Amino acid sequence: MARRSPAVRLDSLLRTACDVIVDRGLANTRTSDVAAAAGVSQALVFYHFATKERLLAQAFSYAAEQDLARLDAVVSSSANPLDKVRKILKLYAPTGSSKSWAMWIDCWSESMRVPELEKVSRRLDLRWKDALTEVIAAGSRDGTFACADPAGAAWRITALIDGLAVQVTVHERVIARKQLNEWVRQHTARELGVEVDQLS
Repeated sequence: MARRSPAVRLDSLLRTACDVIVDRGLANTRTSDVAAAAGVSQALVFYHFATKERLLAQAFSYAAEQDLARLDAVVSSSANPLDKVRKILKLYAPTGSSKSWAMWIDCWSESMRVPELEKVSRRLDLRWKDALTEVIAAGSRDGTFACADPAGAAWRITALIDGLAVQVTVHERVIARKQLNEWVRQHTARELGVEVDQLS
């Protein structure tokens, strides 16, 4: 049997760690849990990550980077600013089982106690806000949007989605996802000076 490269093993460990974290939560995930789920020794986990905190931070970063790669593709595409905003809202809002959102909520909570997680979550969160700011600013320059404060609009839009996403992820069936998406479209339309149906 051919030996897998360290990079492949690392990728596999990170994917496994994400699954364990979604199942157990960041606070309750132990390196031994990840090792057992991956079918490797705990020593190998520590070889790659050195500490539990680094494992958790890198696993969260790995999961978030999957969504950020899709975000980067939208921002760098040739689509017009309105199409880009529609696509970003779809990427950012919770869908399906919201595993990604469950990890974000868990990470925000643990970040108050784990500096390494706080640093990673802040960096990744700002990338979403910066990307949306960039798109809104481009749309404001070309006349697609009537928005004097692209950065403020990006922060207010993502803050609304963050708050609603916590509700639909933590409190199942309190708010329908359809209602969440409609509120987000209404708020975004007001921020950008466009009609709501343009964001449908």
